[in-house]
Amino acid sequence: MASPIKQKLSPKAAKAKKARDLAYAKTPRRRKMKAANQKRRRAAKKNGKNVDNKDFDHTTMSWVSVSKNRSGFGKGTKKNNTKNSRIV
Repeated sequence: MASPIKQKLSPKAAKAKKARDLAYAKTPRRRKMKAANQKRRRAAKKNGKNVDNKDFDHTTMSWVSVSKNRSGFGKGTKKNNTKNSRIV
């Protein structure tokens, strides 16, 4: 999903950011998390759970609103480093 507020970047910076974002999205950890999310979402829909506007949070292991599912729930990543949290 795209951010509602677009960053004001020069064409060169936007191209570099796109490359960085894609490289991060293709890391083994992110690919594993995406696959797990897709599997959970399909299962939840099959069981009749309404998961519209919800994401599965790997830290709390529950469905939370898209706006709340930001790294550390707005508290930053130093206290709650999601890279070291449970993935599955």
